[in-house]
Amino acid sequence: MLIAVADRPRRGARAAFRSWRARRPFWGGLLLALAGGEILLTEKASLKVVMHIGMQGLAGYLLPTLMALLGLLVLFNPAQRLFYSITGVLLSLGTWMTSNLGGFFVGLLLGVTGSCLAFGWLPDQEPRVSRRKRRRQARAAALAPADGAEGTAA
Repeated sequence: MLIAVADRPRRGARAAFRSWRARRPFWGGLLLALAGGEILLTEKASLKVVMHIGMQGLAGYLLPTLMALLGLLVLFNPAQRLFYSITGVLLSLGTWMTSNLGGFFVGLLLGVTGSCLAFGWLPDQEPRVSRRKRRRQARAAALAPADGAEGTAA
């Protein structure tokens, strides 16, 4: 009876999201998008530290917007993750000069970390299996030869 329950496909929105998330560099894209949002928020903050002069003012808004866009592209187009992640690292490092020291270091570190996670993600890996599921599979594998041996002896 346990095998029949384990063989049933998982259902529901949470299971669908987990399977979607497993097929892409989710955490890398999410961190890169959050970094762009955080830097944009520090740009709009009414602090005396913020200075916008000429083209640097445009770059202060352009780089974090592109970071957020690249984070979303990593999530929804993982086939091109290498290009997006390299561009994301360069943009994150560029915010050091253009956007309040990269959103007071928080956005800079989130962007570099997210880009590195997206760059290092490998699509060919099998999804992680929980310990409980591995135990069930090991028990089923241990029981299978014993059942097969009884059938051949008779």
